[in-house]
Amino acid sequence: MTARTQDGFLKHLRDYFTVYLPRLKDASPNTIESTRRAWNALLAYTATEHRVRVEQITFTMLDKTTVTGFLQRMRVERSWTASTYNQRLSRIRAFFTYAATAEPTLAVFLADLKAIPRLRQPANPPVKHMSETAVKALLAQPDPSTRLGLRDQFFMILMYDLAARDGELLAMKLADLNPDRREADLLGKGAKPRRLPVTAETISHHQRYTEVFHPNQDPDAPLFYTIHRGQKTHMSDDNAARIISHHARAAHSVCPEVPPKTHPHMVRHSRAMHLYQAGMPLAMLAEWLGHQDPETTLIYAHADTDMKRRALEKATEKLGPEPPLPAIWHNEEDIIMKLCGLT
Repeated sequence: MTARTQDGFLKHLRDYFTVYLPRLKDASPNTIESTRRAWNALLAYTATEHRVRVEQITFTMLDKTTVTGFLQRMRVERSWTASTYNQRLSRIRAFFTYAATAEPTLAVFLADLKAIPRLRQPANPPVKHMSETAVKALLAQPDPSTRLGLRDQFFMILMYDLAARDGELLAMKLADLNPDRREADLLGKGAKPRRLPVTAETISHHQRYTEVFHPNQDPDAPLFYTIHRGQKTHMSDDNAARIISHHARAAHSVCPEVPPKTHPHMVRHSRAMHLYQAGMPLAMLAEWLGHQDPETTLIYAHADTDMKRRALEKATEKLGPEPPLPAIWHNEEDIIMKLCGLT
Protein backbone atom coordinates (compact mmCIF):
# COMPACT_ATOMS: atom_id res chain seq x y z
CA MET A 1 0.00 0.00 0.00
CA THR A 2 1.50 3.30 -1.03
CA ALA A 3 1.98 6.33 1.16
CA ARG A 4 -0.33 8.24 -1.19
CA THR A 5 -3.20 5.85 -0.43
CA GLN A 6 -2.53 6.13 3.28
CA ASP A 7 -2.55 9.90 3.07
CA GLY A 8 -5.76 9.74 1.05
CA PHE A 9 -7.60 7.97 3.87
CA LEU A 10 -6.37 10.37 6.55
CA LYS A 11 -7.11 13.39 4.38
CA HIS A 12 -10.67 12.27 3.72
CA LEU A 13 -11.22 11.53 7.41
CA ARG A 14 -9.83 14.92 8.43
CA ASP A 15 -11.97 16.76 5.88
CA TYR A 16 -15.01 14.79 7.02
CA PHE A 17 -14.65 16.06 10.59
CA THR A 18 -13.38 19.57 9.93
CA VAL A 19 -15.37 20.56 6.85
CA TYR A 20 -18.22 18.21 5.94
CA LEU A 21 -19.85 17.53 9.32
CA PRO A 22 -19.62 21.02 10.91
CA ARG A 23 -19.94 23.22 7.82
CA LEU A 24 -21.72 21.36 5.03
CA LYS A 25 -23.96 19.03 7.02
CA ASP A 26 -24.31 21.46 9.96
CA ALA A 27 -24.14 18.55 12.40
CA SER A 28 -24.61 19.32 16.09
CA PRO A 29 -21.55 19.36 18.39
CA ASN A 30 -22.93 16.28 20.15
CA THR A 31 -23.21 14.37 16.88
CA ILE A 32 -19.69 15.32 15.86
CA GLU A 33 -18.27 14.37 19.25
CA SER A 34 -20.13 11.05 19.33
CA THR A 35 -18.96 10.25 15.79
CA ARG A 36 -15.40 11.19 16.69
CA ARG A 37 -15.41 8.86 19.68
CA ALA A 38 -16.78 6.01 17.56
CA TRP A 39 -14.04 6.51 15.01
CA ASN A 40 -11.34 6.76 17.69
CA ALA A 41 -12.38 3.35 18.97
CA LEU A 42 -12.52 1.87 15.46
CA LEU A 43 -9.09 3.23 14.54
CA ALA A 44 -7.54 1.88 17.73
CA TYR A 45 -9.06 -1.54 17.05
CA THR A 46 -7.92 -1.50 13.41
CA ALA A 47 -4.36 -0.51 14.31
CA THR A 48 -4.15 -3.37 16.79
CA GLU A 49 -5.66 -5.95 14.43
CA HIS A 50 -3.40 -5.00 11.51
CA ARG A 51 -0.36 -4.27 13.70
CA VAL A 52 0.19 -0.79 12.30
CA ARG A 53 0.24 2.71 13.71
CA VAL A 54 -2.95 4.72 13.42
CA GLU A 55 -1.39 7.02 10.84
CA GLN A 56 -0.70 3.95 8.64
CA ILE A 57 -4.32 2.82 8.43
CA THR A 58 -5.71 2.61 4.90
CA PHE A 59 -9.12 2.20 3.32
CA THR A 60 -8.26 -1.41 2.50
CA MET A 61 -7.73 -2.26 6.17
CA LEU A 62 -11.21 -1.03 7.06
CA ASP A 63 -12.95 -3.87 5.28
CA LYS A 64 -16.05 -5.85 6.19
CA THR A 65 -14.10 -8.29 8.37
CA THR A 66 -12.40 -5.58 10.41
CA VAL A 67 -15.50 -3.44 10.94
CA THR A 68 -17.63 -6.47 11.84
CA GLY A 69 -14.97 -7.64 14.30
CA PHE A 70 -14.91 -4.20 15.89
CA LEU A 71 -18.69 -4.03 16.27
CA GLN A 72 -18.90 -7.54 17.73
CA ARG A 73 -16.14 -6.83 20.24
CA MET A 74 -17.89 -3.67 21.38
CA ARG A 75 -21.08 -5.66 21.91
CA VAL A 76 -19.22 -8.01 24.24
CA GLU A 77 -16.91 -5.58 26.03
CA ARG A 78 -19.25 -2.61 26.33
CA SER A 79 -22.64 -4.33 26.26
CA TRP A 80 -23.77 -2.46 23.14
CA THR A 81 -27.45 -2.94 22.42
CA ALA A 82 -28.71 -3.63 18.91
CA SER A 83 -29.64 0.06 18.67
CA THR A 84 -26.12 1.22 19.57
CA TYR A 85 -24.58 -1.36 17.23
CA ASN A 86 -26.71 -0.18 14.31
CA GLN A 87 -26.05 3.48 15.08
CA ARG A 88 -22.28 2.98 15.07
CA LEU A 89 -22.48 1.00 11.84
CA SER A 90 -24.48 3.81 10.24
CA ARG A 91 -21.90 6.40 11.29
CA ILE A 92 -19.05 4.35 9.89
CA ARG A 93 -20.90 3.91 6.60
CA ALA A 94 -21.70 7.63 6.51
CA PHE A 95 -18.00 8.45 6.24
CA PHE A 96 -17.51 5.94 3.43
CA THR A 97 -20.50 7.44 1.61
CA TYR A 98 -18.87 10.85 1.91
CA ALA A 99 -15.51 9.51 0.70
CA ALA A 100 -17.11 7.70 -2.27
CA THR A 101 -18.88 10.91 -3.26
CA ALA A 102 -15.65 12.89 -3.08
CA GLU A 103 -13.66 10.19 -4.88
CA PRO A 104 -15.80 7.68 -6.84
CA THR A 105 -13.05 5.06 -6.96
CA LEU A 106 -13.58 4.57 -3.22
CA ALA A 107 -17.14 3.32 -3.77
CA VAL A 108 -15.86 -0.25 -3.68
CA PHE A 109 -15.11 0.11 0.03
CA LEU A 110 -18.59 1.45 0.74
CA ALA A 111 -20.11 -1.51 -1.13
CA ASP A 112 -18.10 -3.89 1.06
CA LEU A 113 -19.44 -2.33 4.27
CA LYS A 114 -23.02 -2.32 2.98
CA ALA A 115 -22.85 -6.10 3.13
CA ILE A 116 -22.73 -5.93 6.94
CA PRO A 117 -26.25 -6.67 8.17
CA ARG A 118 -27.92 -4.53 10.79
CA LEU A 119 -28.99 -6.24 13.99
CA ARG A 120 -32.65 -6.91 14.55
CA GLN A 121 -34.23 -4.98 17.37
CA PRO A 122 -37.18 -6.30 19.37
CA ALA A 123 -40.43 -4.45 18.65
CA ASN A 124 -40.76 -3.41 22.30
CA PRO A 125 -37.34 -3.83 23.91
CA PRO A 126 -37.48 -4.18 27.69
CA VAL A 127 -36.36 -1.21 29.72
CA LYS A 128 -33.50 -2.27 31.91
CA HIS A 129 -33.50 -0.15 35.04
CA MET A 130 -32.44 -0.32 38.67
CA SER A 131 -34.48 0.05 41.81
CA GLU A 132 -33.92 3.08 44.02
CA THR A 133 -32.12 0.81 46.48
CA ALA A 134 -29.74 -0.33 43.75
CA VAL A 135 -29.08 3.25 42.61
CA LYS A 136 -28.22 4.29 46.17
CA ALA A 137 -25.80 1.38 46.44
CA LEU A 138 -24.14 2.39 43.15
CA LEU A 139 -23.77 6.06 44.09
CA ALA A 140 -22.29 5.11 47.47
CA GLN A 141 -19.38 3.17 45.97
CA PRO A 142 -16.88 5.96 45.07
CA ASP A 143 -14.78 7.35 47.91
CA PRO A 144 -15.29 11.15 47.75
CA SER A 145 -12.25 11.70 49.97
CA THR A 146 -10.10 10.86 46.93
CA ARG A 147 -9.85 13.00 43.80
CA LEU A 148 -11.15 10.37 41.37
CA GLY A 149 -13.75 9.15 43.84
CA LEU A 150 -15.09 12.69 44.15
CA ARG A 151 -15.30 13.00 40.35
CA ASP A 152 -16.88 9.58 39.82
CA GLN A 153 -19.52 10.10 42.48
CA PHE A 154 -20.56 13.54 41.24
CA PHE A 155 -20.61 12.30 37.64
CA MET A 156 -23.02 9.48 38.51
CA ILE A 157 -25.14 11.67 40.80
CA LEU A 158 -25.57 14.33 38.10
CA MET A 159 -26.27 11.74 35.40
CA TYR A 160 -28.98 10.18 37.56
CA ASP A 161 -30.48 13.49 38.72
CA LEU A 162 -30.83 14.79 35.16
CA ALA A 163 -31.55 11.40 33.53
CA ALA A 164 -29.05 12.62 30.95
CA ARG A 165 -27.54 10.75 28.04
CA ASP A 166 -23.83 10.27 28.54
CA GLY A 167 -23.09 12.42 25.47
CA GLU A 168 -25.18 15.27 26.87
CA LEU A 169 -23.41 15.14 30.21
CA LEU A 170 -19.95 14.90 28.67
CA ALA A 171 -20.65 17.91 26.42
CA MET A 172 -21.49 20.16 29.38
CA LYS A 173 -19.32 23.12 30.25
CA LEU A 174 -18.91 24.50 33.75
CA ALA A 175 -21.32 27.37 32.97
CA ASP A 176 -24.04 24.91 31.94
CA LEU A 177 -24.85 24.16 35.58
CA ASN A 178 -26.09 27.16 37.54
CA PRO A 179 -25.89 26.45 41.29
CA ASP A 180 -27.82 29.61 42.23
CA ARG A 181 -30.86 28.75 40.13
CA ARG A 182 -30.29 25.01 40.57
CA GLU A 183 -30.63 24.46 36.84
CA ALA A 184 -28.65 22.62 34.19
CA ASP A 185 -28.60 23.23 30.44
CA LEU A 186 -28.28 20.19 28.18
CA LEU A 187 -27.90 19.97 24.42
CA GLY A 188 -29.79 16.93 23.18
CA LYS A 189 -30.22 15.18 19.87
CA GLY A 190 -30.67 17.45 16.92
CA ALA A 191 -28.96 20.26 18.87
CA LYS A 192 -32.20 20.67 20.84
CA PRO A 193 -31.52 22.47 24.14
CA ARG A 194 -33.41 21.86 27.34
CA ARG A 195 -33.15 23.23 30.87
CA LEU A 196 -33.71 20.94 33.84
CA PRO A 197 -33.83 21.45 37.61
CA VAL A 198 -31.35 19.74 39.90
CA THR A 199 -31.76 18.94 43.57
CA ALA A 200 -30.19 20.88 46.42
CA GLU A 201 -28.22 17.76 47.33
CA THR A 202 -26.73 17.60 43.84
CA ILE A 203 -25.70 21.25 44.14
CA SER A 204 -23.84 20.41 47.37
CA HIS A 205 -21.91 17.69 45.53
CA HIS A 206 -21.30 20.13 42.66
CA GLN A 207 -19.75 22.66 45.03
CA ARG A 208 -17.32 20.12 46.45
CA TYR A 209 -16.47 18.89 42.98
CA THR A 210 -15.77 22.32 41.47
CA GLU A 211 -13.58 23.34 44.42
CA VAL A 212 -11.20 20.55 43.45
CA PHE A 213 -11.59 20.28 39.67
CA HIS A 214 -12.44 23.88 38.73
CA PRO A 215 -10.65 26.19 41.18
CA ASN A 216 -10.28 28.85 38.44
CA GLN A 217 -14.01 28.78 37.63
CA ASP A 218 -13.48 28.99 33.87
CA PRO A 219 -17.07 28.97 32.52
CA ASP A 220 -16.00 27.48 29.17
CA ALA A 221 -14.05 24.59 30.68
CA PRO A 222 -15.50 21.09 30.20
CA LEU A 223 -17.45 20.15 33.32
CA PHE A 224 -15.95 16.64 33.21
CA TYR A 225 -12.53 16.47 31.63
CA THR A 226 -9.27 14.65 31.18
CA ILE A 227 -5.89 16.28 30.65
CA HIS A 228 -4.54 15.79 27.12
CA ARG A 229 -1.25 17.45 26.21
CA GLY A 230 -1.64 19.84 29.08
CA GLN A 231 -5.15 20.90 28.04
CA LYS A 232 -8.55 20.08 29.56
CA THR A 233 -10.57 18.07 27.04
CA HIS A 234 -14.06 16.63 27.39
CA MET A 235 -14.02 13.22 29.03
CA SER A 236 -14.77 10.42 26.56
CA ASP A 237 -17.78 8.15 26.63
CA ASP A 238 -15.39 5.20 27.02
CA ASN A 239 -14.17 6.70 30.28
CA ALA A 240 -17.76 7.32 31.39
CA ALA A 241 -18.67 3.70 30.67
CA ARG A 242 -15.65 2.50 32.65
CA ILE A 243 -16.64 4.63 35.65
CA ILE A 244 -20.15 3.18 35.73
CA SER A 245 -19.00 -0.38 35.10
CA HIS A 246 -16.25 -0.27 37.73
CA HIS A 247 -18.49 0.98 40.52
CA ALA A 248 -21.39 -1.26 39.46
CA ARG A 249 -19.27 -4.36 39.93
CA ALA A 250 -18.29 -3.18 43.41
CA ALA A 251 -21.89 -2.28 44.27
CA HIS A 252 -23.15 -5.67 43.09
CA SER A 253 -21.09 -7.39 45.79
CA VAL A 254 -22.98 -5.50 48.52
CA CYS A 255 -26.32 -5.14 46.74
CA PRO A 256 -27.15 -7.95 44.28
CA GLU A 257 -29.88 -5.76 42.78
CA VAL A 258 -27.16 -3.75 41.01
CA PRO A 259 -26.46 -5.39 37.63
CA PRO A 260 -22.71 -6.04 37.36
CA LYS A 261 -22.86 -4.87 33.72
CA THR A 262 -24.54 -1.55 34.42
CA HIS A 263 -23.98 1.03 31.68
CA PRO A 264 -24.65 4.80 31.52
CA HIS A 265 -27.97 4.48 29.71
CA MET A 266 -29.27 2.21 32.47
CA VAL A 267 -28.71 5.05 34.93
CA ARG A 268 -30.79 7.30 32.64
CA HIS A 269 -33.51 4.66 32.35
CA SER A 270 -33.57 4.21 36.12
CA ARG A 271 -34.11 7.90 36.81
CA ALA A 272 -36.80 8.11 34.13
CA MET A 273 -38.62 5.13 35.61
CA HIS A 274 -38.42 6.58 39.12
CA LEU A 275 -39.80 9.93 37.91
CA TYR A 276 -42.67 8.13 36.19
CA GLN A 277 -43.39 6.04 39.29
CA ALA A 278 -43.41 9.23 41.35
CA GLY A 279 -46.28 10.53 39.23
CA MET A 280 -44.62 12.59 36.47
CA PRO A 281 -46.95 12.59 33.42
CA LEU A 282 -45.56 10.95 30.31
CA ALA A 283 -45.75 14.20 28.32
CA MET A 284 -43.58 15.99 30.88
CA LEU A 285 -41.23 13.01 31.10
CA ALA A 286 -40.77 13.12 27.32
CA GLU A 287 -39.69 16.77 27.58
CA TRP A 288 -37.41 15.97 30.53
CA LEU A 289 -35.66 13.19 28.58
CA GLY A 290 -35.42 15.21 25.37
CA HIS A 291 -37.35 12.64 23.33
CA GLN A 292 -38.05 13.98 19.86
CA ASP A 293 -40.90 11.49 19.50
CA PRO A 294 -43.13 11.41 22.64
CA GLU A 295 -44.13 7.86 21.70
CA THR A 296 -40.64 6.77 22.75
CA THR A 297 -41.48 7.59 26.36
CA LEU A 298 -44.26 5.00 26.39
CA ILE A 299 -41.64 2.31 27.05
CA TYR A 300 -41.72 3.32 30.73
CA ALA A 301 -45.47 2.91 30.93
CA HIS A 302 -45.24 -0.48 29.22
CA ALA A 303 -42.45 -1.66 31.51
CA ASP A 304 -43.80 -0.71 34.92
CA THR A 305 -45.93 -3.72 35.86
CA ASP A 306 -45.68 -2.89 39.58
CA MET A 307 -47.36 0.44 38.98
CA LYS A 308 -50.09 -1.26 36.99
CA ARG A 309 -50.56 -3.79 39.76
CA ARG A 310 -50.97 -1.07 42.40
CA ALA A 311 -53.49 0.74 40.18
CA LEU A 312 -55.41 -2.49 39.72
CA GLU A 313 -55.49 -3.16 43.45
CA LYS A 314 -56.64 0.39 44.17
CA ALA A 315 -59.38 0.20 41.54
CA THR A 316 -60.72 -3.12 42.76
CA GLU A 317 -60.28 -2.81 46.51
CA LYS A 318 -63.98 -1.84 46.90
CA LEU A 319 -65.19 -4.37 44.38
CA GLY A 320 -64.04 -7.52 46.15
CA PRO A 321 -66.49 -10.33 46.92
CA GLU A 322 -68.73 -9.90 49.92
CA PRO A 323 -67.88 -12.16 52.86
CA PRO A 324 -69.98 -15.35 52.66
CA LEU A 325 -73.20 -15.39 54.66
CA PRO A 326 -73.70 -18.27 57.06
CA ALA A 327 -75.86 -21.01 55.58
CA ILE A 328 -79.46 -20.71 56.76
CA TRP A 329 -79.46 -24.37 57.49
CA HIS A 330 -76.53 -24.28 59.87
CA ASN A 331 -77.30 -26.66 62.76
CA GLU A 332 -80.80 -27.21 61.35
CA GLU A 333 -80.80 -30.93 60.67
CA ASP A 334 -84.34 -31.04 59.33
CA ILE A 335 -83.67 -28.38 56.68
CA ILE A 336 -80.54 -30.21 55.54
CA MET A 337 -82.49 -33.39 55.28
CA LYS A 338 -85.18 -31.67 53.15
CA LEU A 339 -82.59 -30.06 50.82
CA CYS A 340 -80.95 -33.44 50.28
CA GLY A 341 -84.29 -35.02 49.51
CA LEU A 342 -83.97 -37.37 52.44
CA THR A 343 -87.35 -36.56 54.00
